Amino acid sequence: MASTVVDSEITKSDKYSILLPTYNERENLPIIIWLITKYLDKSGYDYEVIIIDDGSPDGTLDVAKQLQKLYGSNKIVLRPREKKLGLGTAYIHGIKHATGNFIIIMDADLSHHPKFIPNFIELQKKHDLDLVSGTRYKDGGGVYGWDFKRKLISRGANFITQLLLRPGASDLTGSFRLYKKDILQKLIDSCVSKGYVFQMEMIIRARQLDYTIGEIPITFVDRVYGESKLGGSEILQFAKALLYLFATT
Repeated sequence: MASTVVDSEITKSDKYSILLPTYNERENLPIIIWLITKYLDKSGYDYEVIIIDDGSPDGTLDVAKQLQKLYGSNKIVLRPREKKLGLGTAYIHGIKHATGNFIIIMDADLSHHPKFIPNFIELQKKHDLDLVSGTRYKDGGGVYGWDFKRKLISRGANFITQLLLRPGASDLTGSFRLYKKDILQKLIDSCVSKGYVFQMEMIIRARQLDYTIGEIPITFVDRVYGESKLGGSEILQFAKALLYLFATT
């Protein structure tokens, strides 16, 4: 009986800080916030959404301020930066202001559906995992809205990485994940990559450090509004980082 009470108290004390880095997401932000609140309020989990806007010229921050007034400053936390400084530093910035003991990272462009968040949390609780990653390439996961070229690049990058690094996870380049806060901080401290490669290195470092990894199948949907930020420079950066990780891990 005492054990049940303790478990219940631990569960109630858990809080999930959702980090949302944004750049030119004024159309998408109200929708993703509405979806997050819909599924998290229904689940009963304690949470906050930390919006890290990197000086978006389209007025994303103004929209975020309106959303904060609507949902409350206890749920929507604004931590903007003056300019675009990269994904890794956005997470570091967000963690500093996070009051939760778990961190959820996801994209603000509607490619990651918040309906999967409760599944992440349940799997983590069941096995006390250090991190849970969304996967597009396993057990019913998938991608919608990409042309053949984009699918080929993603599949090819994932295949080569699996072949060279054997990371113990099926989707390395995805950015929809749940971490124990202290684990995420340690992983960030150990990573040297920037940009889109950062996500891949996080999984590789987690394997190196013997952290436990779980996976939840997700459906990834290409952005509805705005333009994709993946370009030739990111692909070149990925190739360089892959060779670096192969040589050092």
